[in-house]
Amino acid sequence: MTIVKTQLNRRSFLKVSALAGGGMVLSFSWLTGCKPSPEQAALGLPDEWFELNSYIKIGDNGVVTLFSPNPEFGSNVKTSMPMILADELDVDWKNVIVEQADFFPERFERQFTGGSQGIRQGWKPLRTAGAAARHLLLAAAAQTWDVPIDEISTAESRIHHKGSNKKAHYGEMAALAATLEVPEEVKLKDIKDFSIIGTSRKNVDGQNIVTGKPMFTMDFKREGMLIAMIAHPPAFGMQLKSFDAESVQSMPGIREVFSFKVHHEGYEQNAFDTTTHPELVAIVGNSTWEVLQAKRKLKAEWGKAPGREFVVTGWGGNKSTVMVPAGLENSEAHLTRMVEYSKRPCKTLRKDGNPEEAFQKAAKILERTYTAPFLAHNCMEPVNCYAHVTAEKAELYGPIQAPEFIMGTLAERLGLPKEKIQINLARMGGGFGQRAYGHHMVEAAVISQKVNAPIKMLYTREDDMTYGIYRPAYTATYRAALDENNQLTAVHVKAGGIPETPIAPNRFPAGAVDNYLAESWEIESNITIGAFRAPRSNFIASAEQSFLDELAEEMGKDPIDFRLELLERAKTNPVGSNNDYDPERYAGVLKLAREKSNWDVPKQGIHRGVSAYFCHNSYVAEILDLKMEGNQPVVENVVAAVDCGIVINPDAAANMAEGAIVDGIGNAFFGEMPFKDGVPQKNNFNNYKMIRMGEAPKSVEVHFVKNDHEPTGLGEPLFPPIFGAVANALYKATGQRYYEQPFGKALQAPGLRM
Repeated sequence: MTIVKTQLNRRSFLKVSALAGGGMVLSFSWLTGCKPSPEQAALGLPDEWFELNSYIKIGDNGVVTLFSPNPEFGSNVKTSMPMILADELDVDWKNVIVEQADFFPERFERQFTGGSQGIRQGWKPLRTAGAAARHLLLAAAAQTWDVPIDEISTAESRIHHKGSNKKAHYGEMAALAATLEVPEEVKLKDIKDFSIIGTSRKNVDGQNIVTGKPMFTMDFKREGMLIAMIAHPPAFGMQLKSFDAESVQSMPGIREVFSFKVHHEGYEQNAFDTTTHPELVAIVGNSTWEVLQAKRKLKAEWGKAPGREFVVTGWGGNKSTVMVPAGLENSEAHLTRMVEYSKRPCKTLRKDGNPEEAFQKAAKILERTYTAPFLAHNCMEPVNCYAHVTAEKAELYGPIQAPEFIMGTLAERLGLPKEKIQINLARMGGGFGQRAYGHHMVEAAVISQKVNAPIKMLYTREDDMTYGIYRPAYTATYRAALDENNQLTAVHVKAGGIPETPIAPNRFPAGAVDNYLAESWEIESNITIGAFRAPRSNFIASAEQSFLDELAEEMGKDPIDFRLELLERAKTNPVGSNNDYDPERYAGVLKLAREKSNWDVPKQGIHRGVSAYFCHNSYVAEILDLKMEGNQPVVENVVAAVDCGIVINPDAAANMAEGAIVDGIGNAFFGEMPFKDGVPQKNNFNNYKMIRMGEAPKSVEVHFVKNDHEPTGLGEPLFPPIFGAVANALYKATGQRYYEQPFGKALQAPGLRM
């Protein structure tokens, strides 16, 4: 049993007095207002509610409301986080109502869904919240029954004293419990005693999703609300010169047309303040259709933008100056520059042994270069936001992964203190990193402030796809030195991108090779980039795993055996002391994948590719089965082995893993955002190819390693290795190695659906 402090920091578990009053609003959501949801109505509203801490309210009838702090965009945190609470609270899941908490930093420590860190960082706070509430209920019962607290037990929302056979449901003790002081320490359950964690529970929003209930900002309406859209420069490296408001001002339903700057001059941005175009044009009117027609007819003149620089405050308060060059960039020129940079001397990130000497003495050198283009996020729901800004306060409702990172920006831009700004969290129709950036909230708030009315700002799909925040373009060159016995003596990786490097220098195979060198470079660009599912890992994993496969073949070794040999070296005799992976857990997923896929038994007509990677604190190995139907590659099956520690909700975890695999296969074959004279060459799904149902694997098997490690990331780790598995399977099928993404370009042939 673990004992933890209840006061995790200055903001956690602020004690409040009992809350009372029949009909109290259960949800912060404006969509439900005071009207109970079907789930609430079915359970029956209590006459009184009592708040035991920021996460938990208990009704006098025993119904429990658990608040999920992190924004939800499909990763199922709205179900899994309350499951952690419920287990420590010993609550009957049938009596639980789950509500999305709105942004409330004074109560909730980390309301950020991203980096696959939600469950990992919420694990102890959520357990502590549940355990603290349970302790208060036990203390209330002990006081009421005049018995020692150690003699009282709980199970399924009920309290029991065995000696006197006294019983009560939680609601009967909630009023008194809410008045008691939280102890300095509480006991957490032993892992073996979990009853909810590790069991499959249905998505708490599932019924609302499939029945089309209003859940997204697109559905939101408020009396007097206007519709707003923006017009932005058609190319990166361009800016607004002038526009003719009168050309659309008289169109039906149009209220106002004006330009505005997203940030004030001289504003020091944070790392999530990405702004593609500093000045935009807003069109505001009565309806979506009327505003869209005006947007299409707006006459605007765009000119070339000068280069600029600005200060960005990053993690830990560190400041850096970002240089944005002038010019209209092209994909062909990008590739030429990346190849040029890859041949220059660059920054050393890690160096073990004497790699230069090892390469000089090598009997054979294997060298390969891998490239990948910019990628667009293409969430199902385009960018949007509701805002109502007055002189006294600002209310925002919208899809955002990281509200804490945009609050300061809103306060500075609107001239309001943070406590006067309320961000309410809508369910997101996808995120993948795009919605970590809150520029859309700033834009909506500025427009609302300007027109002095509530507005809902909508991006068209073309806006969403061409406005920026892309996955960077990358290239990586791997070299391996082999001695006269065909044994590996050195590895050298040099990688960079536009405008960031993808290298994590202390990851595998660092630590497994005597002589190892990792170097990086970066190229400045005016094309805005940002987080994309498993940032940086989503490319470097593909390059690394493709290279290791080719290297294994060059050495005459099975690709899984070769990886396991390297991991055994990293385990028994590691090179360096700052390797950021556990070689035993890494090897564990490879062994599990080999077992579950029956790797050692060839399948007639099936070509198999293996790939494994560590990121976001989790280990994943994937084996992809592919066959050729004429010139068409068909993915038959994927077997994935995952070590992410304790799995909260197995079915939901498998669903998320399957989604990451399908997403990765689609991007590996098709994903690409090219540029010509600064203009994105794809602006909708008619020319930006996404994977279709018929192109997805016919089956996906996900196997989780069972252990007692605390939960780690899951939303992202299965995405990076699938690229390498695709490339390695394609080689087995075609006899050709694939070095440039998307792989579908090299597979083009008559009748090919790719």
